[in-house]
Amino acid sequence: MIKILVLLFIIGAFSACTNTNKSTEPGVENPNIVYIICDDLGYGDVQCLNPERGKIPTPQVDKFATEAMVFTDAHSGSSVCTPTRYGVLTGRYAWRSRLQNGVLGGGHEFEPLIAENQLTVPALLKQAGYTTAAMGKWHLGFAVNDSLGNPVDVYPNGQRRPSPAPVGSIVPNGPTTRGFDTYLGFHHSASMETVIKDGKVIDNMPTIKMLQFLGTHANKYIAEKSKKQEPFFLYLALNSPHSPVVPSEDWQGKSGMGDYADFVMETDDVVGQVLQALEENGIAQNTLVFFTSDNGCSYPVAKGHKLEKEYGHYASAQFRGSKSDIWEGGHRIPFIVRWPGVVEANSTNDELICLTNLLATCAEITGQNIPEAEGEDSYSILPLLSNKNEESPYEVVVHHSIQGKFSIRKGNWKLEFCPGSGGWTTPTDKAARNNGLPEIQLYNLEEDIAEQNNVYAKYPEIVEELTAELMEVVKKGRTTKGEPLSNDVEVDVLKEGK
Repeated sequence: MIKILVLLFIIGAFSACTNTNKSTEPGVENPNIVYIICDDLGYGDVQCLNPERGKIPTPQVDKFATEAMVFTDAHSGSSVCTPTRYGVLTGRYAWRSRLQNGVLGGGHEFEPLIAENQLTVPALLKQAGYTTAAMGKWHLGFAVNDSLGNPVDVYPNGQRRPSPAPVGSIVPNGPTTRGFDTYLGFHHSASMETVIKDGKVIDNMPTIKMLQFLGTHANKYIAEKSKKQEPFFLYLALNSPHSPVVPSEDWQGKSGMGDYADFVMETDDVVGQVLQALEENGIAQNTLVFFTSDNGCSYPVAKGHKLEKEYGHYASAQFRGSKSDIWEGGHRIPFIVRWPGVVEANSTNDELICLTNLLATCAEITGQNIPEAEGEDSYSILPLLSNKNEESPYEVVVHHSIQGKFSIRKGNWKLEFCPGSGGWTTPTDKAARNNGLPEIQLYNLEEDIAEQNNVYAKYPEIVEELTAELMEVVKKGRTTKGEPLSNDVEVDVLKEGK
């Protein structure tokens, strides 16, 4: 009997020890998380998402899609950069903040858009034992000071584009004050030469080197963290294919379709390098990878009409509009997710989602509760990842254009509060108004994915219902359940005559 008891004790101790070790291994309970967000990559720029009208080769992302779940109805929080990135990291629509249109620029870029005490994805994950890193484009505001703490004037004499900040300048309120342990990158495309590490300017580098620079350092980070016991979160914000369109020398001319197509191809290759680094370091099976874009393709930058006419490439695929617009091409974006053992490989999900999902998804993965006053518009898509037949928690998604024009999506219905694109695409709102077009647009996307047939007059009850829903979403300060919250400023939904 004594021998049996001793044997049972040994087995129990061994089992307990094994379970403890297993729970601390990255990817067993808490996976490594890599979030790759491209800059202005259109839905149709990924060839596997646009097989008939996508002519730019993207073999690395196409291969990744066969190992992952492809979402066909995913949307950025805005049709431009800053507000989308704010939503990704906070789980809150940026129009609830002071940023009511456009992006941060000029003097506003020195004031962080994310409040100092606001919960962010990296801060949440740090509570679960993650190390966190941001690389690449920030565009959420931070100050640049000299060594004495005085502001550095990067807009001397009121010039429109910033000058590079001097090496040695200090960044006192950058990404490492918003939840990230480390940061390496730049603020936005107009100041890409200024390279910042953690809280200090370390270099002024030619923009043509930035994309490969980010890929190289992401791979180094992955290699280093693969040797550690704790899981990591890498937020990799690529600079491409946003302007300046600067494919490196090895990629110039590769597409035969111009610099933009070359840059898309190089972007695809850098994504492939990062995925390969996960494989080579033996952690691909323990890593959850998101691949997406902050908004649609910028047609002026991409010379989109030339790509369509001469090469048959449609960067917005079958959707109307592009970056800046309230139409689908402005905010329907690539969204592909791989998590071996959880996400079904080579699967497709047609549920409606928004990029504000990351905070709540990470909270559910790590078994944490989000405080009631945080993550106001974030819903977990973990059930969708583990079961493609699950219904989306996003009953409605609110869209926002560069001019601050609103739209609300519910089911197949999409109501838009502007007469034109709400952005750069013809007809602009001014042109649409001059042509006598109605002030609102209603589309049934199941029947009219190209948003060509405005049926607002035919379905006044749908217009009334969705208008009331949007007003409630704004008034309540959240789309998630909980007590009403306050927006940071008064939000003008209708912007009548603007």
